[in-house]
Amino acid sequence: MFIRNSNIYLRIEWYKGKVKLKKIILGIFISTIFFINACAANINNVAVEQLAKSTKSWDGEALPQYPEGQPEVTILRIKIPAGAKLEIHNHPVINAGVLLKGELTVVTEDDKTLHLKAGDSIVELVNKKHYGKNEGGETAEIIVFYAGVENKPITIK
Repeated sequence: MFIRNSNIYLRIEWYKGKVKLKKIILGIFISTIFFINACAANINNVAVEQLAKSTKSWDGEALPQYPEGQPEVTILRIKIPAGAKLEIHNHPVINAGVLLKGELTVVTEDDKTLHLKAGDSIVELVNKKHYGKNEGGETAEIIVFYAGVENKPITIK
């Protein structure tokens, strides 16, 4: 009889252990669900704002076809001091940028003008001479993305 009672005791302890394990697994599962929901809530707070989408540069000219060759993307942060004027130049590749701070004026050879302020985007001119100047009171800072071809210039002075 003692052996039988011992066997029952083992079964009860085994059952208690199984119940505890189920509670632990259930707790992990519920915690995981809450974690996933919290992460999903953070994903839902992502804001996407389209700054530019165009088949034309800022002066209304159609963008050219992409050149043949191995694509090469270049991203530049350009800082232009207050009062500075860049040399006249052109870009043989498609490029676009966003002015992070300050003000910037872009002028073509035929005097078409674009005024940018912080937060503005630009789809830049391709194969058309122009220059930029900072007429504001602080350094202008712009990030520009160039879609070029490996070993080819992105700017020609």
